[in-house]
Parts: sequence; C-alpha cells; structure tokens
Amino acid sequence: MSLWSVFQGLYTFFVVEPSAAIARLLLIALGFLIVFLAYKKILEPLIMIPLGIGMLGVNAGLLIFQVGHVGTLFINPLASNSELLDYLQIDFLQPIYTFTFSNGLIACLVFMGIGAMTEIDFLLAKPFLSFYLASFAEMGTLLTLPIAMLMGMSPNEAAATALVGGADGPMVLFGSLVMAKDLFVPITVVAYVYLSVCYAGYPFLARIIPKNQRGIEMNFREIPQVSPGAKFAFSVIACTILCLLFPVAAPLFASFFVGLAVKEAGVTRLTEFLSGPLLYGSTFFLGFTLGSLLGVDIILNPKVGLLLILGIIALTLSGLGGIAGGLLWNKFSKKKINPLLGLAGVSCVPTTAKVAQKCAYQANKKCMILPFAMGPCVAGVITTAIITGIYIGGINLIH
Repeated sequence: MSLWSVFQGLYTFFVVEPSAAIARLLLIALGFLIVFLAYKKILEPLIMIPLGIGMLGVNAGLLIFQVGHVGTLFINPLASNSELLDYLQIDFLQPIYTFTFSNGLIACLVFMGIGAMTEIDFLLAKPFLSFYLASFAEMGTLLTLPIAMLMGMSPNEAAATALVGGADGPMVLFGSLVMAKDLFVPITVVAYVYLSVCYAGYPFLARIIPKNQRGIEMNFREIPQVSPGAKFAFSVIACTILCLLFPVAAPLFASFFVGLAVKEAGVTRLTEFLSGPLLYGSTFFLGFTLGSLLGVDIILNPKVGLLLILGIIALTLSGLGGIAGGLLWNKFSKKKINPLLGLAGVSCVPTTAKVAQKCAYQANKKCMILPFAMGPCVAGVITTAIITGIYIGGINLIH
C-alpha cells in the first residue's frame, strides 16, 4: 500500500492542475482567516465559523474516487436522480443540501426564525417613514441590476447578484436558486461574507452624516403601544396581500409572517422553538453547507471576481441610499429624525439596526435609536422580498 493512498488529501495536490492546487491552498487559507475573524467577532460568528470550517473540510478533504476523478464526501450539487440514492448514503451533507438547499427551504426556515424575533411596533406606528427609508435603502438592489448587465452578466444572473444589495442572506439564497442556480453558491457566500463586513464598513459610510445629526435623540413617546392583536392582524393581512401580489416570493412572505404571527399570538413554545433551535440550527447548517460547497471548481469560475466587485457596489449603494433618504427627510420635513435610521433600512435584521445604534451612540452617549431603527429595518425585509418577487417574475416573463 502506497503512503500516498493513505494520505490522499496531500496526494491530490499533485494529481490536479497547478491552478486548481494553488486555488485550493488559497481557499484553505481563506477558511482559516474567516474562522479566526469570526472568533475575534470581526465577522459574524453565527454564520462564519461553520462556513469557514466547511471550506476547510471540503478543500482539505479531497480524495481519489477513480482514475482521473477526485472529489469529496461532502456534497454533489449536480447529482442526478439515478445517482441520488448513492449520494445520500455516502456524501454526509447531501440530504441537507438536497432536501433544504436545492428547493430554497433553508431560506424559509431562517425567515421563520427571524419573524419570531422581530419587533414591528415602530413599523406600525410610522409605516410611511419606515417604508420611505427602506425604499431609499434599496438603491443597491435596483442599480446593481443594470450595472451587472453592462458588465456582461445575463439578466437572471444580474438580478440574482443585485439582491445582495438588499443585505438579506436568505433572500439572496432563495433568489439565486430560482434565477441563477449555477451561481447560487458564490452569490450566497459573497452575500453572507459581505453582510458580516457591514459591521465594519457601514460605520465609515455613516460619517457622511454630520455628527450633530448622527446624535439626534428620538422621542420614545412617538412609539405608541401597539396591541398584540393589531400586530397579529397586520401579519395575517400583510402576508395575504403580498402573496397575492407576488406569488413567486410567497414562500418567503409566508415564512416570515408565520413566525411573526406566532410571536404576536403569544404561543410561547412555538416562538421559542422558531427563534431558538430552528433559527440557530438552520443558520448553522446554512453556513456549514455553504462552506462545504465552496470548492476549487467554484472559486475558479471567472464570474466570481465580478461577483465580488458587484457585491461591494450593491451594499455600498444601498447604504448610501438609506443615508440619503434620512438626510432628505430632515431637509424637507418639519419633524426631524436621526438620519441613521436610513442606514437601518438596509434589511439585515437586526444587524443594520444595531450598526445605526452604535454610530448614534458614538456621536451622542445619550442617543438611543434602536427601537426606531427596527421600523425601517423590518420594512427593508418586506421591500427586498417584493423586489425579489418582481425580479423572479420578470425573469420568468423574459424566458
């Protein structure tokens, strides 16, 4: 027995193309970096630790199946029906991918958990302001589409990539699975990596706002007590209307609002299940499976570099759009708000709301805007889902 046959992970470096071997080493290094940054809380550990370890496992654990064919025992995203049973028995993450990723279920499970932990008091108290700011914060989602097409992407690939600007990971996953399945892994990974970077990047964008406006204090008396019954009714009615208008995004709407409805109905055990085990379990397997899908064949795709550029463009434009919305409101409205609420309109619940609060606190230690920021943040989830429905419907119409 050859020593190399025992340590196949090392041997496979010498049986693949040099470019693939180098890319594999870079991905292993990147996996280590992601795990380290997540451990240091520079990136979001909830998603980045399993994602980074998945990358390490799939790129280190390459083995030879037969002459001329190397692979892993993680996942085959292109398994045919005739191969499926064998893969379900051998590739240990295959059932998770086949039954939750390939049909978008994982995104819906995450959305149920997000719905069960979302507060909508300010959204209902100030619906016009919330959706106004959220609409401005969709600038990246809207403008990245024509930019991506000008850079050579097809309409469906451009639409899926543009959703990164909505800063909503499950939405990006769902949209890319429907519109650009061949690119859904790099698009979704780019989205989640960049969403973690929002913690570090958006505070720099926030400095565009003058410090005196970043420190504007909000009046808590403007948030009236909204009864659970009213919030439950809103959940049911909004879900029905949005599903009627945008049926292609109905799974996302239904998942988010069922979580919200359960919470407002006071079903404690279900709320605890959705916002605890279901949300964190789904997020863990989302990160681990995405990391395991990020092999050399994905990273060598020439479109990955383009996705990295477009992802930055999309999230930057969305952040700038939200800030512009807040500044314009203060310029033309008698009732001043903290413009950082516009940054919270980028719908990474509750990350961008927390970033807005952090920036406000740095400008004014007495400033507490988090409850207000949740209004545009939740509105951003809805507007991004609407845009997702429009994009999917438009692509289907083209085809």
